[in-house]
Amino acid sequence: MKVLFLLGVLFFPMTVYGVTMNRCAFARRIRDLVLNGYRRISLANWVCLARWESNFNTTATNYNAQDQSTDYGIFQINSRYWCDDDKTPHATNACGVRCSQLLEDNLVKAVECAKKILREQGIGAWVGWKIHCYRHCLSRYLEGCRL
Repeated sequence: MKVLFLLGVLFFPMTVYGVTMNRCAFARRIRDLVLNGYRRISLANWVCLARWESNFNTTATNYNAQDQSTDYGIFQINSRYWCDDDKTPHATNACGVRCSQLLEDNLVKAVECAKKILREQGIGAWVGWKIHCYRHCLSRYLEGCRL
């Protein structure tokens, strides 16, 4: 029975939703999705940003009572401007995605939207980055990752 279970795990892996990545796994994923160096923003900046915005949690959400919007996913992308959650009043959905897509573990939609935000507003659009990453030594965010 144990052998059959092990075979099932090896050959028929289940999809797991809601992952909290470690910083090195996140760095590798972002590198693979070609976010490293995009618009001259280093991989260390993205790792720092994700650490302080969501603690690398792909399903992180944060409700903002003042404007009734919600921040979604590993990059905490806001529903007022960037995605559609069918709840936020006067939302614009500039990324053309459902907010739920920003919670996917594969990060594809989140990275596409993050690139759009970067093109339009720069990395300073993320408060977590401005407070914790801007003008800080970021080498520790990639330390030991073997990239």
